[in-house]
Amino acid sequence: MSAIPNEYVDLFEKPAFANLATLMPDGRPQVTPVWCDYDGENVVFNTAVGRVKDRNLQRDGRVSLSILDPANPYRYLEVRGAVVERTLEGADEHINKMAKKYLGLDVYPYRRPGEVRVIYRIKPERISSMG
Repeated sequence: MSAIPNEYVDLFEKPAFANLATLMPDGRPQVTPVWCDYDGENVVFNTAVGRVKDRNLQRDGRVSLSILDPANPYRYLEVRGAVVERTLEGADEHINKMAKKYLGLDVYPYRRPGEVRVIYRIKPERISSMG
């Protein structure tokens, strides 16, 4: 198990976007920018049920994500790992927390009618970094 190095935890505290790579059914990579969080053990992100990344991760939980420091794009962290949890519990509260962090808003403003939110937790298995 690899933990996020202390000198890179700040990337999860600031509004830094991560690029999340998942695998399509034919094995090709699919990359999506995501808002992310770190709970001290796992990288956490939130999406809507049924989106491509949600479908991909339910089929194959292996991921890679990179997060750039908005103040210095030459400073980055890459995390490779696997899904350890997919849950609907607390997902609405979590997306509002992310909206506060990334947009300065108390409530996530982009919800679509009937949208169901889901939280993913990714256990870091391999870390690389620069800067």
